[in-house]
Amino acid sequence: MSLWGRKVDNMLNLGERYGGLVHGAGCPCHTPAVLELNRRLSEGLNRRSTLKGIAASFAAAALGGGPVAAQEAGKPLLFSNVRVFDGRQGALLEGVSVLVKGNRIQALVPAADMVTDADVIDCGGRVLMPGLIDSHWHSMLAGIPELVAMTADVPYVHLVAAQQAEATLLRGFTTVRDVGGPAFSLKRAIDEGRFPGPRIFPSGAMISQTSGHGDFRFRYEVPRGSGNDISHAEAAGISAIVDGVPEVLRRVREQLMLGASQIKIMVGGGVSSAYDPIDANQFLPDEIRAAVDATTDWGTYVCAHVYTSAGINRAIDNGVKCIEHGQLADEDTVRRMADTGTWWSLQPFLADEDSNPKSDPLMRQQQEEIAVGTVRAFELCQKHKVKVAWGTDILFNPRGTSSQGRQLAKLARWFDNVEILRMATGHAGDLLALSGERSPYRGKLGVIEAGAFADMIVVDGDPLKNIELVSDPEANFRMIVRDGRIHKDTLRG
Repeated sequence: MSLWGRKVDNMLNLGERYGGLVHGAGCPCHTPAVLELNRRLSEGLNRRSTLKGIAASFAAAALGGGPVAAQEAGKPLLFSNVRVFDGRQGALLEGVSVLVKGNRIQALVPAADMVTDADVIDCGGRVLMPGLIDSHWHSMLAGIPELVAMTADVPYVHLVAAQQAEATLLRGFTTVRDVGGPAFSLKRAIDEGRFPGPRIFPSGAMISQTSGHGDFRFRYEVPRGSGNDISHAEAAGISAIVDGVPEVLRRVREQLMLGASQIKIMVGGGVSSAYDPIDANQFLPDEIRAAVDATTDWGTYVCAHVYTSAGINRAIDNGVKCIEHGQLADEDTVRRMADTGTWWSLQPFLADEDSNPKSDPLMRQQQEEIAVGTVRAFELCQKHKVKVAWGTDILFNPRGTSSQGRQLAKLARWFDNVEILRMATGHAGDLLALSGERSPYRGKLGVIEAGAFADMIVVDGDPLKNIELVSDPEANFRMIVRDGRIHKDTLRG
């Protein structure tokens, strides 16, 4: 192509955002020759788009299996003969059908009303409920051992995560809040229909101080060789190690640039890292405030990994909106969380068969300490009516990922079944809404109501009476719908 031809081609492909930089009076793109070239290019693009669309349809059928392929494109779905848990109310809605058009719930219509031109799905009197939401998930790190995550080729980590994403969706979790890891590409591929998986609210890299809970370096990697010498975990986007306000601002803003819907910072020690004591306070107040200020400027919020009262109070003092874990909080701190409207993202860390595996004796001892704190934390959050979200924090634990629903059912030790389901549906949707304009999905989640996203499960049995049903999704979840598309269907054969 000639130099002039390349210039013309570049101008034609600048698009709306940058076209005005060259498009003005006397611009050569108005000449007959260039207009004819533009017409031919557009025709070619349209042909290629059509072919890509056909290819994508075949790919979707292959990835989604028979139920997805059998769904009639563009035709509304009517879920009839169903009882509805809407994610809010304490009783099932009777005598209604749920009409889905595209990826949204269009209406809850009286069961006696006729709906024409819809694909009717007779649910046989079963319960229809919102898709489940895990508010503390690691899409990239749940299904892979820690040593592999920190040493393997990065593409391998992503491929394992894509495989795990489908398994997550088939457990009934249609949305996850990802609180650490490079999930941006996985999210994009899922949203584009390239792989089945849940909606992802990504935090991106965990923001950690040197020696903090996100510092996964080995001892021989300390000190840094130069300002550009970053660790494998940092290069992979798992964590970002920062010290001082300028570095905090830079790394937080980078994650927002990449598409973070919220930012995760490490304000205290933890179990899954080798060198930071669980009682250590991490990040100085001005560093936390810098992360919060930068995130607030983008209209979203900061959540903080921390276990202790001192760390929780430092986080709240500086504007953090959600505490991740917090199992070692004392009652005064819990009361303050309630008074300030701070969200508490709790996990059933009970040092049982579902715990993330630890071989180090000190780590196991810390797990036991947190297990005791977990019982007290759930009791205190009930007593003081803290805004509570539920999540699993399954991490570096391939065998443990299948326990996702079982860990939700464990909450029956403290809550009634309705409240448990609300924590994983409607209440979780309220937490996700804190992302505001940075939410990647503009619509209500965790509820069955007109206008909400059509993320739903048909359950064989009544989970309001028997919460254990969520422990075995393979047997009890007869249909799973995400974004209006059926991903599992054992209801209709």
